[in-house]
Amino acid sequence: MRPRSKPAAALTYIRYPVPYGLPPKEALVIALSRSIFIPLVCCAALVFPLTANASHHKRHHKATAREVDLIAQAIASATDQVPLLASSEVLVLDEESNDVLLSKNASQVQPMASITKLMTALVVLEANQPMDQMLEITEADERLDKPSFSRLKRGTLLTRAELLHLALMASENRAAHALARYYPGGLAACIEAMNAKAEALGMYSTRYVEPTGLSPLNVTTPEDLSKLVVIASNDQTLQAYSTDEKFAVPLSRRLVEFHTTDKLVAHTDWHIVLQKTGYIAEAGKCLVMKAIIEGRSIVIVLMNSTGGQTRLVDAQRIKSWLDAKALKLASTT
Repeated sequence: MRPRSKPAAALTYIRYPVPYGLPPKEALVIALSRSIFIPLVCCAALVFPLTANASHHKRHHKATAREVDLIAQAIASATDQVPLLASSEVLVLDEESNDVLLSKNASQVQPMASITKLMTALVVLEANQPMDQMLEITEADERLDKPSFSRLKRGTLLTRAELLHLALMASENRAAHALARYYPGGLAACIEAMNAKAEALGMYSTRYVEPTGLSPLNVTTPEDLSKLVVIASNDQTLQAYSTDEKFAVPLSRRLVEFHTTDKLVAHTDWHIVLQKTGYIAEAGKCLVMKAIIEGRSIVIVLMNSTGGQTRLVDAQRIKSWLDAKALKLASTT
């Protein structure tokens, strides 16, 4: 009689990493299935023993509270380890306690791409200029550090509020540049204010040379960006504009709709207070946000991620990890 193969080989399945670049829901399903499958099956085997005699097992078994707790504990313990992330630099911070929940190269200085626009928007708001003032897109707003697509053509007239909305939600480069150009004292004064604000916030590794993020000389660290996110998230205008899903403005006698660069803001399982995405080749994919997770204000900074959706997948993995930790804590109290 042929001996049975050893079941240990099946356990190697959970060593395989989840492929990067998958949509968040698909990645989450794969991550959970690979990380909790074995403990969950083992726990279920203990809770619902299978016997050869069907008469010893009810056809419709209703799980008791204790059985549900056991399964929840198995899920939580299986996801208790630090999640596998594609981003090269990471910081996850509990804003209220200031506890660092997860850190990966958090002091590494890197280009920040369009995360720059968060500081641009902050100093523009602090200048207290009229939000209904009409600003014009000019040739200066077209001649940026890198070529970038824009539907804001030369001669476009929009209010300061509309340009701010587009800069934060849709990461519109010409909008951000125009905002800085109309800053009191002009573009140079705006950049000076951005650097002064960074220093005042204790962002000592941060430097700005222009207001859009297209220059790789705009550099920072996850530690510094977490300070910016905390301050910026206290402003209701920055909250509303950065987390809007879509916004229409009048262009060439018709309304043109712009959309967010962060798909997570539309997910019902996320409560995002503030967010900003960024990308240039030198910076990779970047994402900063403050979100309410398990009743806590959590700051997430992800920098230098490769692949189309990896920053979003990383954010989802962090949320799932924090959810699991909360579930485990609840099951033991």
